[in-house]
Amino acid sequence: MSVRKRSWTTTAGEERESWVVDYFDAGGTRRLKTFKRKKDADAWSDATGTAVRDGVHVADGASVRVREAARLWLATCEANQLEPATIAQYRSHIDYHLVPLIGGLKLAALNAPTVRNLEDKLIAGGRSPTLTRYVLRSLGSMLADSQERRLVARNVVRDLKARRRRRGPDERRGSKLKIGVDIPTPQEIKALLAAATGRWRPFLLVAVFTGLRASELRGLRWIDLDLARSELHVRQRIDRYRRTGPPKTAAGERTVPLPREAVVALREWKVACPRLNGKLELVFPTSTGSAHELTNIVLHGLIPTWIAAGVTAPASEKPAGRKHRDRSKLTAKYTGLHSLRHFFASWCINRKPDGLELSPKEVQERLGHSSITMTYDRYGHLFPRRDDNGELNAASQLLLS
Repeated sequence: MSVRKRSWTTTAGEERESWVVDYFDAGGTRRLKTFKRKKDADAWSDATGTAVRDGVHVADGASVRVREAARLWLATCEANQLEPATIAQYRSHIDYHLVPLIGGLKLAALNAPTVRNLEDKLIAGGRSPTLTRYVLRSLGSMLADSQERRLVARNVVRDLKARRRRRGPDERRGSKLKIGVDIPTPQEIKALLAAATGRWRPFLLVAVFTGLRASELRGLRWIDLDLARSELHVRQRIDRYRRTGPPKTAAGERTVPLPREAVVALREWKVACPRLNGKLELVFPTSTGSAHELTNIVLHGLIPTWIAAGVTAPASEKPAGRKHRDRSKLTAKYTGLHSLRHFFASWCINRKPDGLELSPKEVQERLGHSSITMTYDRYGHLFPRRDDNGELNAASQLLLS
């Protein structure tokens, strides 16, 4: 790798000069990069020489634009058979957020200021902090794929994230789940179940007292229930595209106990449960015995029951569908089915007699999380803390006595 001076005369007779870094990349291709000042050329040469020797350098000419890298990344996701919902989310991040803002940039041009500027533009454009975080996460995954393809040398998103971790907690991260805001209170759940009627009572009882994911509830079959032992087995799920498959992870296949109230409600519901081609299949099907759409469950089951229970919020703050907004100007305080899963987690964690007081490992197993780290990241702040001051005072008195 060499730095040399280049001089020439323009057609107007002006003398010009620049500094050129002449080198061969890791693939043996000769490359040239031009600078106005020698010190810039020397600095770039020193840094790039190390990258070339380490085999991580990607020349500007070999880099591709963000839109092209995104297309390759999506192809990788499809080849790896990721969940259709996951791929749809990635495609949405690319089509509506990344390509419109930075699609024309080359990967080699991405740096920390560029990513910070993208982050600011996303927020200024009306995206929520949560959506902004997910879009940047997708950009980081795309750059990781591009690194494997030797299209970019560095993953600037991961580098920026590492620097933020070293500086301390990131204030831009989403806040922790809060009781009464993200997680229904025990009094609200009691009101919900008291207001539940018809087909929705057994459904909501199972959702509240088992913490199953929406896809697991929709895929639950009668053969997965052992009412004599008061337990259910999670063996399959049905996703938003009505595709039937195994649980999301190996840990998702689990056995969950059922309380007496849920068992009684399920026995009664089994008599009236719609059949598919004359056979009992799904536990919570449509009137024809087929799998429910998640939207229908939320709009026709969950939200009306919350409203009947009096657990509401102004529709202007939490819109939940035109039907409910136009009729009552109120909607449910909790508009997602996942809030019931959050409640189940908190109920498992709470001390007796208000909860089950399970260990973190037991909570992980009940929820079907793939690792206990996921359980701690999501619900760690809900676990009861010891009386640190009391223990400290007792220990200090014992030491000083």
